[in-house]
Amino acid sequence: MTDEPTRPAKTPQEPNALQAFLHERGARACLLRLGRPTRTVSEAAEALGVPFRCIVKSLLFCSPEGRCVIAVIRGDQRVDPVLLAAATGQRSLALAPAEQVETVTGYPAGATPPVGHRHQVPVIVDPAVLEEREVYGGGGTRDTMLRIEPAELVRLASAMVAPIARPA
Repeated sequence: MTDEPTRPAKTPQEPNALQAFLHERGARACLLRLGRPTRTVSEAAEALGVPFRCIVKSLLFCSPEGRCVIAVIRGDQRVDPVLLAAATGQRSLALAPAEQVETVTGYPAGATPPVGHRHQVPVIVDPAVLEEREVYGGGGTRDTMLRIEPAELVRLASAMVAPIARPA
């Protein structure tokens, strides 16, 4: 967790910012523009023809003091806020509203990627994500998905791996 509350950005995230982030870091990942909505796990799984467990959700949680963290879990899971708070050393965390998600990450809720955020935010990945060969997360727009290997996701996000989820 960072010591300072996250401050709002002054400019919106560029549409190609995620692609630039991936390119600059030599990421073994790609963006898939699907031409149909992928805002939910079920929409994404259907569009890609994969099971829910291959979709990852990137969810922004914040403490009452304004400290934020991104939880990355499989599509067939739910974040356990108590486990997430324990993993981050916070007393409590709550799911951030959509406006805050866009301010902090640079991407809309429902399209938030697990990497490449506007602000440096700690990322916690549930170990179940690492059980998959490759996963698909938000790609920055409501019809784009990021295809990535879990180990690459952890590397790019400098993520901590900790149990933070329960079955959906």
